[in-house]
Amino acid sequence: MTTANPPIAPVSVLRTLNLVTAQLDRVLSGLSAYSDADRALRQLAHELTAACALSADVVVASVLLNQIAGRYAVRHCVDTAVIACVVAQGMGRPPEEVLTIAAASLTMNVGMMRQIETFQNRPSALTPDEREIVRRHPSQSVALLREAGVTDEDWLVCVMHHHENDDGSGYPAVRPENAISANARLIGLADRYCACVSARNYRRSMLPPVTLDVLRRDAGNDPELTRHFLERMGRYPPGTLVKLANGDTGVVTGRDALFVHALRDAEGAPLSIVRNAEGRMHEICAALHEDEARLRFSMKTVWGQLATL
Repeated sequence: MTTANPPIAPVSVLRTLNLVTAQLDRVLSGLSAYSDADRALRQLAHELTAACALSADVVVASVLLNQIAGRYAVRHCVDTAVIACVVAQGMGRPPEEVLTIAAASLTMNVGMMRQIETFQNRPSALTPDEREIVRRHPSQSVALLREAGVTDEDWLVCVMHHHENDDGSGYPAVRPENAISANARLIGLADRYCACVSARNYRRSMLPPVTLDVLRRDAGNDPELTRHFLERMGRYPPGTLVKLANGDTGVVTGRDALFVHALRDAEGAPLSIVRNAEGRMHEICAALHEDEARLRFSMKTVWGQLATL
């Protein structure tokens, strides 16, 4: 008598990202002690890119809705890797290039990991010495990665260039436009996007539509890359809390077709219904901050098993 194999549970994209965040924290915290850091970091990059390919909507939503998963310094690198990889995959970049983008994003700030937590929670301006730490961190990160055994020059160049700008306002070397790596430009754009949409102790997060407007106006960004970035992310990316024309509030679920999972009606009564936001009755009127939306829900409620913790 044969016994049927039990069904294989769907992979949880959200759980994968949380595990990558926890493991990355351990690797970066002890980077100098790792004899095989290159392999360990590539494995994390591989797991992250696979999660992005499995569900771009869930990984993008996690940037907005999963902001308590790990300390900011590490989670910000994971968020940046997610956004950069989703855009790169959408642009048709080859898998090995996307993997490099992921690895560079995950390690871009290793040169100032200890200082980031202090800097990101401070409402006041940085001191001259602290600003110098920030300006120096790309080159310091590359030095630490080399010491830990990373030899991939494409990876290291992305880390070195991710704060260089086309208008010459970047750092650490103020490189001319034609000397900046294309993938570093993408990582830098994703880095700024994630910094804007992340909350701080001293300020709210910036809403996604406002963030996109800020990036569009930034003279330091490559215009063509910025256009691709805006197209891939959309004005209301998955995870954006919104109010609809009929008064419902809910969360955007996907990028390709603008659907909203409505969670409360105009009177505040609980709902669980998917609205097509491209119709006039259910079009998006506004993006909302969490305190304005007053919604409490798990990502699994909206995205199912792919968003199980």
